[in-house]
Amino acid sequence: QVQLVESGGGLVQAGGSLRLSCVAPGSIFSISAMGWYRRAPGKQRELVAAIPSGGSTVYADSVKGRFTISRDNAKNTLYLQMNSLKPEDTAVYSCDAHGTLWGVSYDYWGQGTQVTVSS
Repeated sequence: QVQLVESGGGLVQAGGSLRLSCVAPGSIFSISAMGWYRRAPGKQRELVAAIPSGGSTVYADSVKGRFTISRDNAKNTLYLQMNSLKPEDTAVYSCDAHGTLWGVSYDYWGQGTQVTVSS
């Protein structure tokens, strides 16, 4: 079972910044559509930002102008730069990679990293 590995979460004060990273296997990274999701306590998981293998990025309205998703295909790493953090950004953040390889669809997830923003 392929699993992605996230890092970079932690505790930060409101207004601060964090950068999350997600490493995926090199065999799929460059061909995968990648995304960051989050799940806050008592809420459903929501898409934060997405970046296809080629093309424009997508952001949730709540993070536009504050978060930036990017990918480094040479390092097989997905990033989420989070600035101007708010207490409502507190959640477990997970990365996702999905696509099709040799005609077989796949959808892999990481275990998640906790982000806590204090007021």
